[in-house]
Amino acid sequence: MQTQKVIDHIVNWLKDYAINAKVNGFIVGVSGGIDSAVVSTLAAKTGLKTLVLEMPIRQKADQVDRAQDHIEFLKSNFPNVEGSTVDLTPVFESFETTVNDYKEGAWSKNLALANTRSRFRMVTLYYYGQLNGLLVTGTGNKVEDFGVGFYTKYGDGGVDISPIADLYKTQVYEIAKELNILESIQKAAPTDGLWDADKTDEDQIGATYPELEWAMEQQIAGKTEADFEGRKKEVMTIYLKFNRATQHKMKPIPVCEIPQELK
Repeated sequence: MQTQKVIDHIVNWLKDYAINAKVNGFIVGVSGGIDSAVVSTLAAKTGLKTLVLEMPIRQKADQVDRAQDHIEFLKSNFPNVEGSTVDLTPVFESFETTVNDYKEGAWSKNLALANTRSRFRMVTLYYYGQLNGLLVTGTGNKVEDFGVGFYTKYGDGGVDISPIADLYKTQVYEIAKELNILESIQKAAPTDGLWDADKTDEDQIGATYPELEWAMEQQIAGKTEADFEGRKKEVMTIYLKFNRATQHKMKPIPVCEIPQELK
């Protein structure tokens, strides 16, 4: 990958899109992870107003520290960047208490609450985005958005633009290195930060991002799990399970089309 040229291409694309949309710039939620660090830095490089928000919900201390350090990194390097923290923990815990009387299986309830965290953040980004005339800028990469669907529908999947969604996670790391993203962020294990327990993405999915990228390429080539053995077969099975289960996130909302003769 021609890393610097890809960076320039994305920055120009972001700037052109914002100017044509007649908005002031971008708003990005930062988590202390690699994707949001890269996207917020690319947005900052446009020279347009860039608001970065940390939105902790019972967040682990190391995630909070990395997010705060990244905000300071951006503010010290880009005069167009503003940063803030919006603590959503009280809002989430109030909601959690309100719905706590509904009895359901522990796993499905915990997953629903994890996704609720992401949706609260989406609402917050759109609130501040509308106040400031900013585009909510997505941080999903290619294998997350179009491979395993590893994002929350109407949560972190609810965005206006998606600048790195055509890049694999490994390519995002290449860009992070070129952008001099903080070493602590580059070395941190990827996590969605939606659970009280310390779960990495690999813990939840069962495969690494390089493995998932390999599986995505095999799927594009028309391969299935039946074409492989051992770990490769296992990875293809994991990838395809997620891919099939999350098609509802990747495809447009189904519309019931009414035959013309019935209208």
